[in-house]
Amino acid sequence: MNIEMITDTKTEAEFIVKGERHTFPGLLRDALLQDPKVDMAAYKLAHPMDEDSLFIVKTSGKTPKKALQEAVKKMNEELDQFQSTFKKVK
Repeated sequence: MNIEMITDTKTEAEFIVKGERHTFPGLLRDALLQDPKVDMAAYKLAHPMDEDSLFIVKTSGKTPKKALQEAVKKMNEELDQFQSTFKKVK
């Protein structure tokens, strides 16, 4: 997965996630929106056949990069918990 930054300010980040359509961007958006300091998180595909997602994050009280780092950490923790629970299922 490659990321191409378009805009990176103290309150807004816009970037392209190369090779990702809905799965990862959808999870990331949902994790970001759980943060009260994230004002907006969204992604879009320029075309239905496009392989890249344009992602936009707007924040107040923390930088978008910090919000993204925390969201990815939260996603990893939830996936680890799911994996642990799934291993216990017989």
